[in-house]
Amino acid sequence: MEYVKLMSPESRPDIKIYSRALSGPGSTVLMGFPGSGLVGSIALQYMVDQLNFEQIGSINSKYFPPLAMMNKGVINVPVRVYEKGNISAIVADIPIHPMICYEVANGIMDWLEPFAVREVVAIAGIITNEPEKRVFGVASSEEALQRIQDSTIILPIGSISGIASSILMECKIRNIPAFGLLGETINAPDPRASAATIEVLNRMYGINLDIQPLIEQAEEIESTMQKLAEQVKSAETIPKKEHLPMYG
Repeated sequence: MEYVKLMSPESRPDIKIYSRALSGPGSTVLMGFPGSGLVGSIALQYMVDQLNFEQIGSINSKYFPPLAMMNKGVINVPVRVYEKGNISAIVADIPIHPMICYEVANGIMDWLEPFAVREVVAIAGIITNEPEKRVFGVASSEEALQRIQDSTIILPIGSISGIASSILMECKIRNIPAFGLLGETINAPDPRASAATIEVLNRMYGINLDIQPLIEQAEEIESTMQKLAEQVKSAETIPKKEHLPMYG
C-alpha cells in the first residue's frame, strides 16, 4: 500500500500522518484508542474487520511507546486509518499518554479539517463495575446531543479524561459536531462493552453490524486483549518532554 504524507513536517513535526485523502466531504470519523476496558479499540477493530474497511493510512509519533504489534509475523502499524464509504475509522493498539493527548488530538483534527468532516465519534470506556454494559453519551453541543439522547444514557454532570476528552474538546473549539460513546466497563478488556457501543453505532448510522460473533468470542478476545494490556503496561514509561531527544 502506498501512502501519501499529507501532514508536512514543518507544520507538526511530532505527529506524522501518512494517508490518502478521505473520499469526500461529509465523512463521519470514528476513533478508538486503548483506555478503560479497551472498549474503543475492540469495537472499531471488530467493525473494520467484519465490514472489510480499507486501510488508507497510519499515524506515528516519537512520543508513542516503543511497542509494535504483530499479526502472523507481520508488523502492524499501531495507529491506523481505515475507510469504507462515508465512514472513516482511526484505530489504535497503543494508549496515548496524558502528557501528549493535546498534541495527538490537535494533530489529528488539523489533518481532518480540510476534509470538512460531518461529525466525529470518540469511543471509550467508563468504569462503573456494574454488569449492565450500558452506553453513556456526551456531545459537543446541545444540538449534537439530540442525536444520541434516545440511544445512550446522557451523563448529567462530571468529567471525562484521556485522548477521548481531548478529541471532543478540539471538535467543540472547531465547531465540529462530536459525540463520546462511553461503554460501561470494568478495568479489564471488555468485548461485551464494545458490543454495546457497536449497537449504538448501528442505530446512529444504519450499519447493521452483527455483534453476536463478538459476544461469542468474548472469552478468547478478553484473553488476547489482556496480554496486550500487560504488554502496554510493561512498556517503558514515556519521558518528560524536556528530556525527549530532538529526533523521532
